Amino acid sequence: MDRWQNRVAVVTGASSGIGAACCRDLVAKGMIVVGLARREERLQELKAALPAEQAARFHGRKCDVSQEQSVIETFAWIDATLGGADVLVNNAGIVRTASNIVSEGNGPDLRAILDTNVLGVAWCTREAFRSQQRRNVLDGHVVIVNSVAGHRVPITGFSLGMYAPSKHAVTALTEVLRQEFLNKKTQTKITSVSPGAVDTEIIDKKLFEQMPNLPMLRSEDVADAVSYCIQTPPNVQIHELTIKPIGESI
Repeated sequence: MDRWQNRVAVVTGASSGIGAACCRDLVAKGMIVVGLARREERLQELKAALPAEQAARFHGRKCDVSQEQSVIETFAWIDATLGGADVLVNNAGIVRTASNIVSEGNGPDLRAILDTNVLGVAWCTREAFRSQQRRNVLDGHVVIVNSVAGHRVPITGFSLGMYAPSKHAVTALTEVLRQEFLNKKTQTKITSVSPGAVDTEIIDKKLFEQMPNLPMLRSEDVADAVSYCIQTPPNVQIHELTIKPIGESI
């Protein structure tokens, strides 16, 4: 992590779960961390729980990644206040398992998933990369928290709705961005991290009822994987990292 000391990492969906774990991990390892989330009070609680030296390097910022203008204004603030984002962890994501694709009146739910899980990733990555280009930063790193559901649709006994299609889109988006970074003659890396079930707020309670013995990862397990990926040598890019808890069968 030596080359990332006092450089800026932006983490979306930072108010809980994997995002909060990534913020704690990266700030503990010497980075300046900007946590983005809609629930600003959660970000304040996260900062208050950090040791004083780490809290001084953590900045919480209210941002709804599903809203393009909110993303643009947030990254402009990061540029003006902290000099710009060198690492981006696209973690924000939502699921609406109660809304089957064939359900009547589900338009808002389906659009919300695509706006957050796909367009939010695109907008945040665009703004972070453009910031790096303006500052001649060629060695940035973009991490996307994907899902095993972005590679195959597990049979769970209930519909994953638009969630799995959105994560399949993220898998394709990762490769498109890799090619775009390459075409721009940069050394910017991109990594998709695809966990299995993680014990976070995003897990629908119905899953626990139907699969009570489902093995799950901790948020900290995924945060460790994110740190591992950004610590690789300059010539190494982990394009896809899949993480499953021992005993997972879906």
